[in-house]
Amino acid sequence: MTLTLPPPVDEAVRPLLRVLPPDRAMGRLVPTEPPEAAHTLLVEKLVVLPVIAARPPLVAALWLYVDALDRSHKVSQTIEDATGSFWHGIMHRREGDFSNSHYWFNRAGTHPAMTSIKGYDPHQLIDEVKKTHAQGDRAELVELQRREWISLFEWCCVNAPA
Repeated sequence: MTLTLPPPVDEAVRPLLRVLPPDRAMGRLVPTEPPEAAHTLLVEKLVVLPVIAARPPLVAALWLYVDALDRSHKVSQTIEDATGSFWHGIMHRREGDFSNSHYWFNRAGTHPAMTSIKGYDPHQLIDEVKKTHAQGDRAELVELQRREWISLFEWCCVNAPA
């Protein structure tokens, strides 16, 4: 799983991606453990870099990437557009607040980043996670969750205003 990022963002997030590659990040559909302290410290350093700090969607995304859902929520709820609603919906699904996740995905509508995710329907993903997460994380849903994050993050790197 690779990301295609503009050089300034790629350079900024490379330390995180080395420590926590995309194929190991977000391994739980509904995380029950706090984020790893080392990952949190690394993201704290990244979100103050101008190339990241100037784009709240990237900040919300990086907190989600390391399972710091509360921190992601604080940022995503301040982004008052479809992109903020998309990040907000992901965050609520990952915290297990499925009805709220549906609400935010309804607000996001058909976001341009969704079209590049093969086999993706955000509401179907919410329902599948709700139905199955308590029995264990289904590999195909974790994989879809990672592709969802990558697609939106890549889109935000190019399209989110700085």
